[in-house]
Amino acid sequence: MADVLPRVLIVHATASGSTAEIAERIAGRLRTVADVEVRPAGPELDVGPYDAFVLGSAVHDMAWLEPARALAGRLAPVLGGRPVWCFSVAGIDPRGLVRRWMASQEVARIAQGLPADLAPRDHRLFGGVVHMDGVPLWGRLFYLLARQRAGDHRDWPAVTAWADGIAAALPARSAGAGSPERAHRPPVGP
Repeated sequence: MADVLPRVLIVHATASGSTAEIAERIAGRLRTVADVEVRPAGPELDVGPYDAFVLGSAVHDMAWLEPARALAGRLAPVLGGRPVWCFSVAGIDPRGLVRRWMASQEVARIAQGLPADLAPRDHRLFGGVVHMDGVPLWGRLFYLLARQRAGDHRDWPAVTAWADGIAAALPARSAGAGSPERAHRPPVGP
């Protein structure tokens, strides 16, 4: 049988648009090897037609936004062995030794709020866009102590490299393979 492109669903929860832009960048890289759809996290997504998933969320208080956490909880039990990758977008720029350590601590804390059976192949933390308008004094002090600043902290080369790694790891699919089996899977609902 002829190979057909794997179908990938990229789902994101964004607070100010930065996470959605990262999701679109990932999609742009994956479209060279896959049929990709990008959607915001919501209460009803049919996972039946997809071969792989990329889930991402903005991070507030070391946790994913509620729509992404809820989706992960509904998605984990019905994945059926299909691969999933996760990304988080936080205010901490993970470049630099101390910042990488802080980022690893944040990823570990975020993972505690996700279902254990989600089992992503990788979970990556990317810096986001930080606006200091309305941030309380303690928040500003935290950013000063972490040697952070307001602005755009997205590391586009890191996002691109990560997406390229996903592209290389996507499962190949033969025409007709897997479709009947997935057709009877129920949609992920509330």
